[in-house]
Amino acid sequence: MKAIAITPGKGDARLIDIEEPSVKNDKDVKLQVLEVGICGTDREEIVGGRADAPSGSSELVIGHEMLGRVVETGKGVTKIKKGDYAMLMVRRPCNHCPFCLNNRSDMCSSGDYTERGIKGIHGYQTEFVVDHENFVIPVAEEIRDIGVLTEPLSVVIKAVDEALMLQSCRFSGIVPDLIKGKRALVAGLGPIGLLAALVLKLKGADIYGLDIVKPASVRPSIFSEIGGHYINGLELKTENIDNTYGPMDFIFEATGIAKLEFELMDALAVNGVYVLAGIPAGERPVTILGADLMRKMVLKNQVMLGSVNASYDHYIKASEELVRFKNTFSSPVSKLITERVNYRDFRNVLELHSSDEIKAIVEWSR
Repeated sequence: MKAIAITPGKGDARLIDIEEPSVKNDKDVKLQVLEVGICGTDREEIVGGRADAPSGSSELVIGHEMLGRVVETGKGVTKIKKGDYAMLMVRRPCNHCPFCLNNRSDMCSSGDYTERGIKGIHGYQTEFVVDHENFVIPVAEEIRDIGVLTEPLSVVIKAVDEALMLQSCRFSGIVPDLIKGKRALVAGLGPIGLLAALVLKLKGADIYGLDIVKPASVRPSIFSEIGGHYINGLELKTENIDNTYGPMDFIFEATGIAKLEFELMDALAVNGVYVLAGIPAGERPVTILGADLMRKMVLKNQVMLGSVNASYDHYIKASEELVRFKNTFSSPVSKLITERVNYRDFRNVLELHSSDEIKAIVEWSR
């Protein structure tokens, strides 16, 4: 069967032939891959960035955001059946740290985890995949067209839920609904940012979105369609956001720009929560007024939280939340996937990136 692979450290993405996997154990599930989303990690890998091949191999099949259909199951599989739509989680546990032993490989403390398509295990840019039932997430047929967004949404669900959980511990019994009616700023209106905006909107937040594209372009238009207030970063300096719109009770950062990540602290309100989901690249130094920043965080009871990956429960919730998105915001949600190409034309989306792209998809089967 066909697959898209790289040589880690070199990139050189290419189409290769590999052996088709088979069901060997009672809990195995085999899926026909329908489509795979492209994200920044994939693009980083194909130019020689962070990636590790499986032990004994010099190649890594990439791709970690997938949607498939079950074609075969082992005799012991109970939660999914042939013909169902489903997707597979990314991270696999180290099996020896306390977090992984309690089904929270997203919080692995040993660093010995593996990730499909990224670290030590082949990914999903291929025709068929087999995995253990424990890593299979059912996807409702009604979201067949957007089900590939389950993985990036799971990352958002985890970040938002854990941030609000932190605040609920601090304000339990005092503030019954922490985010409803509050100002929430999403920085970076790519796929992660727009999904975060949808989550926060459905929780009742008054959402603001920061980016550096024209208001009439695709991303701000979708953001406005769900009831958000767009902030053009080319016209308004970051340090003036709170003066113009008021301090933000919740900030979700999805740009991965280190300088901006620090600058946004100025917009955070008293008792505010700041979630970092973007991963900065490069080694460009950033100059900050460290004492002033720390003083504000202490005196304003602020929380800054980093979040990556997601647990099984977050994936399940993401799959369910996509159904809510489709029922509530059908038109804007349908616009999040901006490009679909056949796997033979993968270079058109993996190596190229249009200014209006939100989520690009490689199709393996219709």
